[in-house]
Amino acid sequence: MNRQARNSRRNRLTALAAGGVFFAMIGAAYAAVPLYQMFCQVTGFGGTTQVAEEAPAVPGERVITVRFNADTARALPWNFRPQQRAITLKVGEQALALYEASNPTDRRIVGTSTFNVTPAKAGAYFNKIECFCFTEQALTPGQSIDMPVSFFVDPAISDDPDLDDVTTITLSYTFFEVADNTEDTKKVAAR
Repeated sequence: MNRQARNSRRNRLTALAAGGVFFAMIGAAYAAVPLYQMFCQVTGFGGTTQVAEEAPAVPGERVITVRFNADTARALPWNFRPQQRAITLKVGEQALALYEASNPTDRRIVGTSTFNVTPAKAGAYFNKIECFCFTEQALTPGQSIDMPVSFFVDPAISDDPDLDDVTTITLSYTFFEVADNTEDTKKVAAR
């Protein structure tokens, strides 16, 4: 094989490898968000809570106070607040907290919320049974709604020596405005 043929073969292999890397990077970019979300849900990383069907049948003895926080993004003119400041419960005991949102404006606004818990290391033990997070909430002018959060703290928190110092967990929600396509859909349907 002459030198020119070897160089041509190397160039083709290099181009194929670069193309493979390019497509692998595109695939990784699309998979990054769901994989990160899955990682956070499994490990509780960054204060991500767990999702459960129901609380354990028998609560533990340890007592934890769960505090509630509510924020809105600067662009969202809603009033948003927890209806209680804190709940003290035994680990494994199911509790229900209510948040209230109201729209004091003269226009319909759609919002959605994100959440986290602090300290972040407690996220793996905080289990939500029912939650309004990531669900779009549409409020008409002057409308108020109550939004429930049903949760429990996993009794396994008592077995983790890194969480012996945790006596209070804060559940925090932040609401953001989302685009409301309802009016655009009505206009298209009317045509």
